[in-house]
Amino acid sequence: MPQAAFNYAWKYGGETAGLYPRDELTVQDLLEALLLPSGADAAYTLANAYGPGLNAFIARMNATAARMGMTHTHFTSPDGLPYPTETSTYSTPSDLVTLGLAAMRIPVFRSIVSQQFFHLPKGPGHHQYWWYNTSALIGSYQGAVGIKDGFTDDAGHCLLFEAVRNGRTLIGVVLDSPPTGVAAGAQDAARMLNWGFSLKQAPAA
Repeated sequence: MPQAAFNYAWKYGGETAGLYPRDELTVQDLLEALLLPSGADAAYTLANAYGPGLNAFIARMNATAARMGMTHTHFTSPDGLPYPTETSTYSTPSDLVTLGLAAMRIPVFRSIVSQQFFHLPKGPGHHQYWWYNTSALIGSYQGAVGIKDGFTDDAGHCLLFEAVRNGRTLIGVVLDSPPTGVAAGAQDAARMLNWGFSLKQAPAA
């Protein structure tokens, strides 16, 4: 874990996974730290390693989005932090569903985002960590298996979600849910899912 990761999270006001400088963590550990508590420190470390460097990594993110047909999406950070302006990174519900469908086909991603929490015991080279899923839908809605929540001042409470019941899979997204608390996006998502699962045949994504 480089010191620069902590400087980055502090500078841009990002959420962190509470990682310690100089801890040695695996890529799997960092994915847990990124996807559950929205750790900007983990995002920076992964992007810096696999870009290599943030600029190269962000360029790869945008190239991948274009290749996937996400024509109304643009990234300026590896973690969704709103800089250089609140609207520099942007997307649409349709593009986010496209992203969610692709991500949930990756077993390691799917296994991480479905967890309520993850415990990494203290080991050689690193501290002990407990990371909790910031999505209020996980553990509170029957069949919820992901995917990711987020918040910025301009975007409001947002949640990309997926749930499975009786062999039926529904995926959707809510953006700018009313500011009634952290669970605001989950409440809206639950209403959408209840409607979808009440239908005799699920609506198209």
